[in-house]
Amino acid sequence: MGYRRDEMEQAEAHQAYNRKAMKAIRYMLREQRLVFVLVGIAIATLAFTLFSPSSSIRIQYNSDPLSEMRSSSSSSLAQQSRSRIEEYISMGSVGGRIPLGLKRKGLRVVVTGGAGFVGSHLVDRLMARGDKVIVVDNFFTGSKENVMHHFGNPNFELIRHDVVEPILLEVDHIYHLACPASPVHYKFNPVKTIKTNVVGTLNMLGLAKRVGARFLLTSTSEVYGDPLQHPQVETYWGNVNPIGVRSCYDEGKRTAETLAMDYHRGANVEVRIARIFNTYGPRMCIDDGRVVSNFVAQALRKEPLTVYGDGKQTRSFQFVSDLVEGLMRLMEGEHVGPFNLGNPGEFTMLELAKVVQETIDPNAKIEFRPNTEDDPHKRKPDITKAKELLGWEPKVALRQGLPLMVKDFRQRVFGDQNQEATSSSTE
Repeated sequence: MGYRRDEMEQAEAHQAYNRKAMKAIRYMLREQRLVFVLVGIAIATLAFTLFSPSSSIRIQYNSDPLSEMRSSSSSSLAQQSRSRIEEYISMGSVGGRIPLGLKRKGLRVVVTGGAGFVGSHLVDRLMARGDKVIVVDNFFTGSKENVMHHFGNPNFELIRHDVVEPILLEVDHIYHLACPASPVHYKFNPVKTIKTNVVGTLNMLGLAKRVGARFLLTSTSEVYGDPLQHPQVETYWGNVNPIGVRSCYDEGKRTAETLAMDYHRGANVEVRIARIFNTYGPRMCIDDGRVVSNFVAQALRKEPLTVYGDGKQTRSFQFVSDLVEGLMRLMEGEHVGPFNLGNPGEFTMLELAKVVQETIDPNAKIEFRPNTEDDPHKRKPDITKAKELLGWEPKVALRQGLPLMVKDFRQRVFGDQNQEATSSSTE
């Protein structure tokens, strides 16, 4: 009885399925729905065939260049057709798009001190070309405001960290800029300054060794001390006071260069060394003791421009965009260095004060004060090596770059709401 009941249930289920199938067939045949479905499939297939990139290239090859080559006995025509085929292949797809395999791969880059003056401008350039950038900064002299326009970008990351402590990251390039660079800042805590230069550089070199990253050290023209050779070339060993008030920075950078070269020779770390000369531009720290920022801030505040000594000591001033270009060329190049990166245009402090007067306030007064200890009398880079091996030289003249810095300082000193009133009062 149970067996016969199962057979009856299966028969009923089969009949119900047949009824549903017949209903579906009748629905498709009613009002020519089947015809519309078939027409839709045909249209979709035709559209896919016509607009598919690979099919487009195939049609171009078969209908145009190759047919010309088959139908024409002229060698010149065949050559033209062959060149057109090569052009299509080089394009990779319709519209001249670069094939995915040939697009530049974004690098993973860490910039220590990336929230600082130079570091933030470097970060801007790296982000603009599509790299994934990690900024490591303890904000002693750097500021979040310098990089906050990148917040929310998935390619940007900011880590509050002191390079004196080790850090583990997976990166391709390391730009090591972390260190206070102005006398006011590096003299504030000289022991911390030399630890940053030595221990911090050791930590970042160790990271470069572990992950196989290329390492760029931003050294300084201060490694030449108060030079006895003018202008300074990279082969000059310098004239540095090892126990002076500036030696925490001068000797610290010299030691950092030594460490970099030892890792290069002993551990095969790819190293690049840049010796940076005086640099100016937007985002400089106000009142940081450097002459350009001092003069600009003083002129804006209607204070006397303080010139130390007789004002005849010389410096060379490069705009920050020129420096960033040099650093990136050095990192991407094949030469270790060291390379002088600076503007060979030489100005005395009095000449600089006059340029600031012309730019901001012709009535600004100049005030002389006793010179500071171990202040170099001359500073001018010989950039022959950078010109020949990196194809680099500065492009922005002082009178072109200074107004851009003044605009930035005016906004920060007075605030946006007072900018127009200040501008009218100084003109």
